[in-house]
Amino acid sequence: MIILKIGGSILTNKDSAESEIDSKSLKRIASEIKSSLDRSDKQLIIVHGAGSFGHPPAKEYKIGEPFQKDEYPQKRIGFCKTQNAVKKLNMLICEAFIEEGLPVVAIPASSFMTATNKRITDGNLNSFKKYLDKGFIPVIYGDVVLDNQLEICVISGDQLIQYLAVNLNPDRVILGTDVDGVYSKNPKTHDDAIFFDRFSSLEDLDTLEGTTNVDVTGGMVGKIKELLYLAELGIEAKIINAEVNDNIFKVLEDEKVKGTVISRGN
Repeated sequence: MIILKIGGSILTNKDSAESEIDSKSLKRIASEIKSSLDRSDKQLIIVHGAGSFGHPPAKEYKIGEPFQKDEYPQKRIGFCKTQNAVKKLNMLICEAFIEEGLPVVAIPASSFMTATNKRITDGNLNSFKKYLDKGFIPVIYGDVVLDNQLEICVISGDQLIQYLAVNLNPDRVILGTDVDGVYSKNPKTHDDAIFFDRFSSLEDLDTLEGTTNVDVTGGMVGKIKELLYLAELGIEAKIINAEVNDNIFKVLEDEKVKGTVISRGN
């Protein structure tokens, strides 16, 4: 089994004030996944980010921050707006995948998961196992869920990866982002950014600067922290550039692709 995360920045213009999907990238990625599945049979779970669809309303309504009881009516509306926005994105993604002949089925986190202080603490994955056994590709995405401490919160696609991997024990975990992997700073704005081909401890994070785009789910540092937890359990992950043609196909086929491996230290 492979868990493939496709970042919201690949599928949408994440910094856009309006919700915009990148149809060209979406079609290419769908085609690469289909080509890989045609070549060799494999079980696949797809996780995608919320991008320019989910982040603006989540930020506007400060979903996941403590609030007073009289603020609950507005918070509920913010929760619903965020859930509806990411659901729209998921529908567009699933439509494109189905058009390519991929048997995807959406399983929204908000329909079955709950959290405690922004961490997933409950979510039965039996439906994932059943869909996989019958040849479907479950698709889940960054979403809003009920929270036992904060009432409501945002759950990132990266945290979903960790929860799925811990409970389903995949053979591989792959993250498709808009850069070649992990750098010491944003490589799009710094020519002197240093590339890391491997990460194995939290100490390595001290060398990283924060990400620059508007992201309420933790950016690159947040991704690495989730993956380092998996590494301690012996589950290796790789961060690659999903904007490069054929990278998704190659990494699904376990061919050589530039990227950062997150694994347990020696």
